[in-house]
Amino acid sequence: MNRYIDHTLLHADATLKQIHKICEEAIAYNFATVCINSSYVRDANEILKDSESKVCTVIGFPLGACTTKAKVEEAKQAITDGASEIDMVIHQGKLKSKEFDYVRADIQAVKNAIGNHILKVILEICNLTNDEIATACQLSEQAGADYVKTSTGFGSHGATLEAVKIMKDNVSEKVKIKASGGIRDAETAKRYIDLGVSRIGASAGIAIVEGTSSNSTY
Repeated sequence: MNRYIDHTLLHADATLKQIHKICEEAIAYNFATVCINSSYVRDANEILKDSESKVCTVIGFPLGACTTKAKVEEAKQAITDGASEIDMVIHQGKLKSKEFDYVRADIQAVKNAIGNHILKVILEICNLTNDEIATACQLSEQAGADYVKTSTGFGSHGATLEAVKIMKDNVSEKVKIKASGGIRDAETAKRYIDLGVSRIGASAGIAIVEGTSSNSTY
């Protein structure tokens, strides 16, 4: 299960010492990535450069309502600093306004900027209807996204099994699914993996792989 996990620390008050700690944990447990805010990408990359764990960062986080140009420039800088994977937040307001061309172009611009690096599109399912989740998945695939992701971890709730089922039904096999937000133990993680999820975003990664429980909020 270790390689399913993006070991996550996205709190605004996260310190460099804490970033060092989760990177060392990622190496020790062979997690897929550490998922951190973009200002810490260079530091994390230096620690992880000789390991199998990669650096994932978030773009337009946590609201997704900034301009496309802002997302593109943040993503480009993150890649320059050593990020291998980008998790960008979809523009929920444009989606709800049915400005689908904007949403598609917003995602496509980030994907074009990062090239062959992995792009995950965060839908923030707690704010979307089932139909909007389905549409967001379709637009993400059309725009070239590699993954669709449930949540930022900062909304009113995180991943749900129902939402993941909708997501799975609305992307092809080319697009993978990341479940994040509120996944704190191995049993819950396994339910999502059994549904076909390819990545788990969690700050409780150690608890998940050790079969314990965590009070983590992400």
